[in-house]
Amino acid sequence: MGTRRPAARRRRSALEVHPVGVVEVPPAPEDQVNSGHKQIRVFPEYEEALDSVETLEHLTILYWMHELRPGDRRRLKAHPRGDRRRRLRGVFALRSPMRPNPIGVTTVRLVRREGLVLHVEGLDALDGAPVIDIKCGRAE
Repeated sequence: MGTRRPAARRRRSALEVHPVGVVEVPPAPEDQVNSGHKQIRVFPEYEEALDSVETLEHLTILYWMHELRPGDRRRLKAHPRGDRRRRLRGVFALRSPMRPNPIGVTTVRLVRREGLVLHVEGLDALDGAPVIDIKCGRAE
């Protein structure tokens, strides 16, 4: 029978996460406001993983909230929606970006695919956010 590592050592083991793409916010035409349309540029080494993605209506996007400051990652409580009138809550009970691992997750509507670029609506990630993974979205 194998020996098990102590729980503390298992919990602190290193993770490797490799971005599969990046979020891009295309400039809106001068006479229009960006309507929430964003793009995910998938890196060429993951092109094969896109096979048949255009048959889907929705995708779930996992991304890294890259503009979060290091100090924000140490905050374990926050006011809901940043409203200081509301009591502090633990970040695991909120959708707050302030969290130990700032991983965002959003289900988006796939508008179209153009090669390595996915045009989506409903993505709340910022321009330049590394995309960690792309999953099949909700069933219709």
